[in-house]
Amino acid sequence: MAIKLSRDIGIDLGTTSVLIYVDGRGIVINEPSAVALDRVSGRVLEVGSGAKKMLGRTPGNIVAARPLKNGAISDYDMTATMLSVYLRRITRMSLVKPRVVVSVPSGITEVEERTVIQATMEAGARRVYLIEEPLAAAMGAGMNISGAGGSMVIDIGGGTTDIAVLSLNNVVKSTSIDTAGDAFDDAIIQYIRERYQVLIGSQTAEEVKMAIGCVHPRPEALVMNVKGRSLATGLPQDVDVTSVDVMHALTTPCRDIIYAVRSTLEKTEPELVADISRSGITLTGGGCLVYGFDQLIQRATGIPCHVADDAILCVALGCGKSLKWIDEMQEGTINLARRKLMAE
Repeated sequence: MAIKLSRDIGIDLGTTSVLIYVDGRGIVINEPSAVALDRVSGRVLEVGSGAKKMLGRTPGNIVAARPLKNGAISDYDMTATMLSVYLRRITRMSLVKPRVVVSVPSGITEVEERTVIQATMEAGARRVYLIEEPLAAAMGAGMNISGAGGSMVIDIGGGTTDIAVLSLNNVVKSTSIDTAGDAFDDAIIQYIRERYQVLIGSQTAEEVKMAIGCVHPRPEALVMNVKGRSLATGLPQDVDVTSVDVMHALTTPCRDIIYAVRSTLEKTEPELVADISRSGITLTGGGCLVYGFDQLIQRATGIPCHVADDAILCVALGCGKSLKWIDEMQEGTINLARRKLMAE
């Protein structure tokens, strides 16, 4: 096997999953953001899907956790360990450490920026560049953002929803809120607890969301049998949850997202809003795949809305596209793509 010097890498470092794009190869890793460690020895037991299966199921000597919360690193050591494992899989035959572009929420602070950069460097990167998630999402979705016309993208991930108005390869206005896929799961847990007096786990809530979730009425209501723990007896109990239940559960987080979208539009220049009303709003991220999200946003704004192809992959694909201009990027700054991105 030939030994290669190095290939540039793009990383969608998400709260719920990590997607890694390698220049010339495409997306090579799509794994949950989860790590399982032995508390005593500190040895890594599982990373990714194996660690996710352990969440909420580990004995006292093992800790399984998701090291990112609301789009930011909540456990530095675990994040660096997770990235190190993934990068080793990709670069084990390389002589030189790779340059890496990492996506981050548009509302990230300077401290959080430095944490992402340091963790990625510790994991094995030679240089690290940051790109805002909505900009990467727009690129990955194939949106035309190079002209003077305005475009709008809403990226609903696991930890954050990023809303941005783009023009001339630049983010003109943006909003980032902590209401996204994880908040949907929490809302479902709370609703089932209050309505049925049954407690379910986060993974079960995610399964419910993906199987029967909706934010707009379905043509026909769906039903899913859910297993949990009775709050009255402490014993296992089954309940039949309907898609209507889930729609009611998601009312509050959806209201937060709609408010953020409207607020962003209100702060945008009228000419750009007029452009968006013609070109429409593009939805990306796994959260937008809940049934009826495009209809919900369209009804709330009066602007045509559609879900991008490969919505879950858009940010990673955008990071991959940005690798073409990596020589023009400014290391360690979120403005790298804003100032240096060129039209295709």
